[in-house]
Amino acid sequence: QVQLVESGGDSVQAGGSLRLSCAASGSIVSISSTDWYRQAPGRRRELVASIRSGGNTNYAQSVKGRFTISRDNAKNTVYLQMDSLKPKDTGIYYCNAILRSNDYPTLRSFWGQGTQVTVSS
Repeated sequence: QVQLVESGGDSVQAGGSLRLSCAASGSIVSISSTDWYRQAPGRRRELVASIRSGGNTNYAQSVKGRFTISRDNAKNTVYLQMDSLKPKDTGIYYCNAILRSNDYPTLRSFWGQGTQVTVSS
């Protein structure tokens, strides 16, 4: 069974850095894309960064130049390096992967449980 596990969330002061990890496990055949989302209290979940199987990346305008998404294919792990953090970056960060596994014949979407990031001023 496929699982996504996020880690790396913490409480930091503004200007600090964190690196989040999203580790996928299970009978994975291939990963089409992995996205990082975040949800602040009282707000809708928003897309923060994406990385595709070919290596293309995309970022929300609010994090461009501060966040970097990368991956380690051998470990089926995607990272989100977050620098120059701001209080508005506070929220629960979730990863979402579109992948193919031995359990399902088609691409499916999987979500992790989330990791809390708190940035204080």
